[in-house]
Amino acid sequence: MAKRQFETDAGGQDVATSVLEERPQQEEATPVEADAARISRMISQLGRIGGGNDGSVSRLAFTEDERRAHALVGDWLGEIGLTVRADAVGNLIAELPGSARSSGWIGVGSHLDSVPNGGRFDGIVGVVGAVELARLLIARKVSLRHGLRVIAFAGEEGARFGEPCIGSKAAVGLLGPRDLDRIHDGKGTTLREAFLGIGLDPAAIPAARWRQEEWSAFLELHIEQGSTLYREGIPIGVVDMVSGSTRLLIDLQGRADHSGATPMHERADALAAAAEAIVAIENLVRDPRHHGTRVTVGYLEVEPNSITTIPGRVRFSVDVRDIDHERQRETALALLRVTQAVSEKRLVTMRVDPLADTAPSVLPTWLRGLAVEACRNLEVPYRVLSSGASHDSQIVNTLVPTAILFVPSREGLSHVPQEWTSSADIAKGVEVLCETLVRVDQVVDP
Repeated sequence: MAKRQFETDAGGQDVATSVLEERPQQEEATPVEADAARISRMISQLGRIGGGNDGSVSRLAFTEDERRAHALVGDWLGEIGLTVRADAVGNLIAELPGSARSSGWIGVGSHLDSVPNGGRFDGIVGVVGAVELARLLIARKVSLRHGLRVIAFAGEEGARFGEPCIGSKAAVGLLGPRDLDRIHDGKGTTLREAFLGIGLDPAAIPAARWRQEEWSAFLELHIEQGSTLYREGIPIGVVDMVSGSTRLLIDLQGRADHSGATPMHERADALAAAAEAIVAIENLVRDPRHHGTRVTVGYLEVEPNSITTIPGRVRFSVDVRDIDHERQRETALALLRVTQAVSEKRLVTMRVDPLADTAPSVLPTWLRGLAVEACRNLEVPYRVLSSGASHDSQIVNTLVPTAILFVPSREGLSHVPQEWTSSADIAKGVEVLCETLVRVDQVVDP
């Protein structure tokens, strides 16, 4: 028979761990499966860090809340036996060595920061899923040739600084010390100042760069952030492409004046110019030629923002997404031409600040094929689809072969408090992730 001893997990629940003694030969051990209840508890604990009463999460990049979330995940990984550290940009790295000393690492993970008033699942599912994956490998006594690295990237969301995927860009060498003073948030805080504020050393950024020869592959589990899987009742999405993103901040300078004393024909109304430009930008991508292009104005700042004063200055963001890189760039240039024409007509001046530009990514076919094989072997229905959202894996793929697995998002909602994915679906995603990892371990040369 088997005795049972209990340890307390991070959620305060008793988790049974088996201590096997002599038992009848015909008795079979209970299969170890991904635990949906434990996954739910971890998501709930992380949701309290920066969490609001409405279920929202505001855990912005390079803040104390983001660091607290990283520390909590680090504690979980340390408790199950992984060696945990943080790199120079705040990326959490936890390691489980493989049996072949010369092997490259296989990475698994996502991010822990959020947008303002966002949801509890974006990024979090990939990190919690990686923690549960590590538990499964240890509990199942799976012997991997390649070492496992669980990664929680810092600063994936571009909500604070405009620049997305800061932690992963530093890891692959696309962001360095020269960018610390260029990148700043809406309050004027530079990335250098943000680093210093949470105890990171800006001068040490080059030390965070990965060496390509140390890596074999990277896998990310993520919510779809779209409605395809949910609508069609399919539990797993295997991603073939990730959209690119061009982000701009447009600054229109008009003339503030009295709302009652200034005739309509004499106005240089920056807000009216912005409104006309935004509608024109939206109409620009509604034709059939732009099928698959998405343009969003998500940020708007008006000065002096007074009821009785004509707006003299308006700043607004534009985010262009596409899976066609040439069309993405052409769309960005076209919307600038449209905005310039509106500005000249309305007697305002235009200035443009590029915030970020990331090309679309095609993920490796061979690695995607292993994920498809994993789904088939586990008899889990799947669908191959593209991602409209950006991910750290898109950046990692410039250096290391990468695969992304999606789990359904209820109603396709994301970046809002109503964002939700069932723990059962996440657990199924972890099982597919584990099966994919084992297949990668078997086929990739050490």
